[in-house]
Amino acid sequence: MSDRFPKNPPRDPNPPYKRIATEEAWIPKNILDLYIREIADKKIHDPGFHQLWGFFAGESDLATRHRRRIQDLDEIRIGDMDASGIDMQVLALGSPGVQLFDPATATSLAIEANDQLAEGIARHPDRYIGLAAFSPLDTENSAKELERGVTRLGLRGGILNGHTLGTYLDDEKYWSVFEAAEALDVPIYLHPNMPSPQMIEPFLNRSLDAAIYGFACDTGLHALRLLISGIFDRFPKLQIILGHCGEALPYWLYRIDFMHTRIASTGRHPGVKPLKRRAWDYLCDNFHYTSSGVGWAPPIKFVMDTVGTDRMMYAMDYPWQFVQEEVGELDSMEIPLEDKKAFFEENARKLFKIGDL
Repeated sequence: MSDRFPKNPPRDPNPPYKRIATEEAWIPKNILDLYIREIADKKIHDPGFHQLWGFFAGESDLATRHRRRIQDLDEIRIGDMDASGIDMQVLALGSPGVQLFDPATATSLAIEANDQLAEGIARHPDRYIGLAAFSPLDTENSAKELERGVTRLGLRGGILNGHTLGTYLDDEKYWSVFEAAEALDVPIYLHPNMPSPQMIEPFLNRSLDAAIYGFACDTGLHALRLLISGIFDRFPKLQIILGHCGEALPYWLYRIDFMHTRIASTGRHPGVKPLKRRAWDYLCDNFHYTSSGVGWAPPIKFVMDTVGTDRMMYAMDYPWQFVQEEVGELDSMEIPLEDKKAFFEENARKLFKIGDL
């Protein structure tokens, strides 16, 4: 049994590739302060937020270390990167980002956060690139802020932290931001949020709501809602990134494709129409996947084999799951060197348009 699990061999001190970690969280102090205030005031009905941040706003050693790391863009973070052998991080506003707040407030906070992130990147341009936050429900300004982040601040895509207070973005009225992403030729990272208020109750009393299971349930649901809505028929070049080896969707690829085809062809549900291509095709052609939080070779290799070696990227999920030993585990994957270089470096370079490090 023990042979099935990671052995954590030492990392290669001089690998023939750079290591680019593609799902690394950051939250500025002003937004963290708002989270802590909301924990006390409880004005917003979002049980998942209160379950997760009720702990990480606390005074335990784990929570204190986490807050210190997630706010830092300088010595602490770069020291951890150096100690882990990480050459570059792709930074994005951590969950739930600005999406806890009303649309106008969220847009204002997104602008501030993107400016602060750009300043941090400017201090360390050889170590960071970033993704732009936006207010998903602010239909007039979400695309504008993504465009500003990319064209004026040099950010390389957008971050969508799951649902926004129970609202998913498969409704066409929210699609301007996806239209902008396609036009700008940048990806949207669909990052987990806690399960939405309408689905979280059965998760809570066994603490299954966060990374152990709930994140994958909610994010996989959001991804499939987008796919089945026809968003990729409207925006065929749109690229969405899923972490955690695809939130389990690659393992369901056959069944998702088979059942969607059956439901759509029979017309049994008004919300499911035939698409121009198979669900299988969209999951392989319009999504990229990262290893965030999965420091174990078998599921990573499965995604490579099933979806393609050009669609799988390395991520650590810092600082939520800061496990330095995983780097050696993944350095030791028994795959061709060109596939390993694509995983750690080349796929991220291409998708995020990263020059020489």
